[in-house]
Amino acid sequence: QVQLVESGGGLVQTGGSLRLSCVASGNIDSINALGWYRQAPGKQRELIAESTSGGSTNYADSMKDRFTISRANARNTVYLQMDILKPEDTAVYYCRYTDYDGEHIFWGQGTQVTVSS
Repeated sequence: QVQLVESGGGLVQTGGSLRLSCVASGNIDSINALGWYRQAPGKQRELIAESTSGGSTNYADSMKDRFTISRANARNTVYLQMDILKPEDTAVYYCRYTDYDGEHIFWGQGTQVTVSS
């Protein structure tokens, strides 16, 4: 089992920034991926970005310009820097852990981000 705890969400005005954090604990493989997803009301959950323990990153095309993922392997923590936020970024943001072969996937409880116009 892997536990994920997100933090950093909240209410921000259009054009503002937020930095989300996700701390992983438990039975963590040395080779893994930590990623950020979001789900807006009435929409499917979508990938924002993913970062592997080996240092590679993968972004959804629409997220590259304003979102930056980073991680601190020693602390099993992944971050999501979000800039120039827009009302359409309002969603619940989830952290996801995937082990080395993708067999085990765990999700955090999510953190709400609300961008006011």
